[in-house]
Amino acid sequence: MGRILNKKFRHYAEELLNKYGQLFTTDYEKNRKILEVLADFPSKRVRNMIAGYITRKIKKVIEL
Repeated sequence: MGRILNKKFRHYAEELLNKYGQLFTTDYEKNRKILEVLADFPSKRVRNMIAGYITRKIKKVIEL
């Protein structure tokens, strides 16, 4: 079981997926590096939470 993200984090991650969806992969480490370049986050923790959420979303899409 994971943590439930705040709605604004989920919304921001969805925006990033819609804009740059082709850049993200199922690898968490690569997604973290991509987010470092794409956006400026207030903290490392926020960036990592969004990277994890994006990774989970990409994995779900691939499963279907």
